[in-house]
Formats: sequence, structure tokens, C-alpha cells
Amino acid sequence: MKKKEFKGLLESIDQARAIHEGKRKASRVYRFEPVKVKEIREKLGLTQAQFSDMLCISLATLRNWEQGRTYPEGAAIALLRVADLKPEAVLKALHAA
Repeated sequence: MKKKEFKGLLESIDQARAIHEGKRKASRVYRFEPVKVKEIREKLGLTQAQFSDMLCISLATLRNWEQGRTYPEGAAIALLRVADLKPEAVLKALHAA
């Protein structure tokens, strides 16, 4: 690693420490709302079995998400958001003949 890159890395670590200790304010804060899987399913009026079939996931995965044992990630989050807003789009995309 070059000296300039290493120096930049050390500065970043110092800044992170200062933010953590409350000595400095973060320049950006990202907040992500968790996907409320059960609320989406109930809004659509589907059983767990129907919703897991709709999303092409196992029933066990859906139950784990709903009970907070595991959480959807990446593409699954995007798919759940589409299912919430445009359920017909999910059905068309995943269940087209």
C-alpha cells in the first residue's frame, strides 16, 4: 500500500473513532427501514403458503423473516417492495407461462 493511501486510511479511522466517541458529527447518515414482511403479506390478504409461493421462496424462509429470526437481503428486499406496491408485477415476472 502506498504511503498516501495508508495516510488516508488512518485519517478515516481517526474520523470514525471521533464520530463514535461523539467528538465529531457524521457527514452522512443512512437509515434503512426494515421490510415489514408480515404486513405486506397481510395487506395482500395471502396466507404464508400463498405468499411464499408468490415470491418463489420456501415457507420456512418466509416464516423466519416474519418472526425476525433472519432478514431478507439484497434482491429479496427489492422483490418484497415490488410485491408491496405492484403485486401483479411480481406474479407476471415470476409466474409467466
